[in-house]
Amino acid sequence: MAFKFLNLLSTDLGIDLGTANSLIYVTNKGIVVNEPSIIALEGDTDKVVAIGNEAREMLGRTHKNIVTIRPLKDGVIADFEATEIMIRELIKKANINRMFIGRIVIDVPSGITEVEKRAVRDSAERAGAREVHLVAEAMASAIGVGLDISAPIGNMIVDIGGGTSEIAVISLNGIVEHASIRVAGDEMNQAIMQFFKKNYNLLIGEKTAEQIKCTIGSAMPLLEEIKAEVKGRDLVDGIPKTIEITSVEIREALDECIQTIIEAVKLSLERTPPELASDILDRGIVLTGGGALLKNLDARMREDTSLPIHIAEDPLTCVVRGCGKILENFELYEKVLLKQRRT
Repeated sequence: MAFKFLNLLSTDLGIDLGTANSLIYVTNKGIVVNEPSIIALEGDTDKVVAIGNEAREMLGRTHKNIVTIRPLKDGVIADFEATEIMIRELIKKANINRMFIGRIVIDVPSGITEVEKRAVRDSAERAGAREVHLVAEAMASAIGVGLDISAPIGNMIVDIGGGTSEIAVISLNGIVEHASIRVAGDEMNQAIMQFFKKNYNLLIGEKTAEQIKCTIGSAMPLLEEIKAEVKGRDLVDGIPKTIEITSVEIREALDECIQTIIEAVKLSLERTPPELASDILDRGIVLTGGGALLKNLDARMREDTSLPIHIAEDPLTCVVRGCGKILENFELYEKVLLKQRRT
């Protein structure tokens, strides 16, 4: 009786536990949390100093007693304890009592191992969930976009996140062909950092690199190329300096990462059964994730694949919206959830 009463009071959550950003969807409320996946802890006590946007502001600016951690790397948990703390704190931000958490649906990359799946499940359970379900990131993204995943029609989705790029061909509630490559937003940031080090002997932080990518980064020439000033530390003199760079140079820095993603898309298309490939020719490829917002990426992909490319509406939230739809129509979508193998 008590268990039934608890079920009536319980709140179900959809969580997009991303390398760059974490989002929480609450049934009947929508997206209530959208924060960077960063946590700042006191070095000695592991007491939470800041989380999300506040912790991001501290990146590269902390003293020795405060440690900023990105608990996820390449789409999977790199620091188990910090991830658990982060999930717990994000749930607090959503104003939800841990006692009343029911189901949690979390997305994971399609190339994840059983051990990594277990780590995600355990983190959510220890944060207060009574029931944890995992769904492939590309599948959640397709549901969030509103694609008809149950029809015998081929849908291709390319989700470019922070740690991984997920490529999947979906039909009849299943993933027919998938690829998960660890080249995405973070790798692009690293490429920009290396570019400045190699060409200008300038050391810049990851936050600066991301800002450059978002403001002047592009996949193809722009109608009007953009200039920007970049501040960093001179590796020769050791003193801060400012240089001016153009969007042409940043495009050159990003080219290898973009080409790797496009090659993975082409390889997936080669492996796709011909009937589904013909559907994709008609329907095109849907781009989701933060990487979809890179200027002219759709035009570059269209040129390289000769297929229609569509950028999803609000690509950053597609995955968590998909998790939310699964929760709200659980019986309908139950078959798309990853099977749990308990050891």
